[in-house]
Amino acid sequence: MNFTQRHITVALAAVLGLIAVAYVGVQGNLQLLFGVVVPYLALLLFFEGIIYRVIKWARSPVPFKIPTTAGQVKSLPWIPRTLGDKLDNPESKAWVFGRMALEVLAFRSLFRNTRTELVSDPKFPEKARLVHWSYKWLWLGAIAFHYAFLIIVLRHLRFFFEPTPQPIALLSEIDGFWQFFIPTFYLTDIIIVLALLYLLGRRLANANLRYITLASDYFPLFLILGIVTTGILMRYFFKTDITAVKQLVMGLVSLKPVIPAGISPLFYVHLFLVCVLLAYFPYSKLLHAPGVFFSPTRNMPGNNRWELHVNPWNYPVKFHPYMEYEDQFRDAMYEAGIPVEKEPETAEVEEE
Repeated sequence: MNFTQRHITVALAAVLGLIAVAYVGVQGNLQLLFGVVVPYLALLLFFEGIIYRVIKWARSPVPFKIPTTAGQVKSLPWIPRTLGDKLDNPESKAWVFGRMALEVLAFRSLFRNTRTELVSDPKFPEKARLVHWSYKWLWLGAIAFHYAFLIIVLRHLRFFFEPTPQPIALLSEIDGFWQFFIPTFYLTDIIIVLALLYLLGRRLANANLRYITLASDYFPLFLILGIVTTGILMRYFFKTDITAVKQLVMGLVSLKPVIPAGISPLFYVHLFLVCVLLAYFPYSKLLHAPGVFFSPTRNMPGNNRWELHVNPWNYPVKFHPYMEYEDQFRDAMYEAGIPVEKEPETAEVEEE
């Protein structure tokens, strides 16, 4: 078993093990554990982890102003600046806000991703050329996954409210406007599957990526694939009692948990995988979105040339100037033949 096979096997076995634990547990009448105790515990770990990571990022010292500047800085009036320059080298907080908005909502840095490769030159077959080219597939896969995931999470909010809020119902209708059959087919279901398969496939197809991909990288992909797969199976193939599911969720939200009858074991498997993702999320690299807001290379304006940045972590320092040092050791220095600024007699006269 080579390096890649070993790490894939570990991650896949972990996810399959979680599925088996939930299924066997529910078959053993542990619905209370997987339907009530585990969700509450997962939420506790999720919020505790989020708070811990945010406080840790907020307390990190930022002694210097180090914004990433990839565009022309504001300078003399006759030096032109494009819109891209103002976003890449923001001069004020307003432009920083625009830069962050594009980063968070449109993944602008990923959109500008480039790939460098050595390709053979048809004119000189014995040589190769270094080629830089724009690479948009990663951006497309990432943005498709994140937005599909977001819409699916928002759609699931209908289980948390009674009656379902109109915006959530409208979102579900838009997502399911291609009604091929009953039940309604959601477009985001197929988008997230394709995006996850692409994100997994690129790690397997690219030798360089495959070399640096560990079990901790495969695990969240397999885990989310497990959540998506069990959700799709429940919606389109193996039905469960949606009314009972909503009763369970409303009981958890109102802190009056109940275990209704009629919920299939597949739902508990789905819920258990979601809980594992909640508990795993704050302690893994999946929690990269909030970190963007605390990154000094992103959240600072590039105005170093006209505004002084004072290190907020500076603390009062007690200096020991040379004259105080000489006053303290003048006699010893003089006896040792070390040059001094004031002769001992002169210093004594001045002190008197």
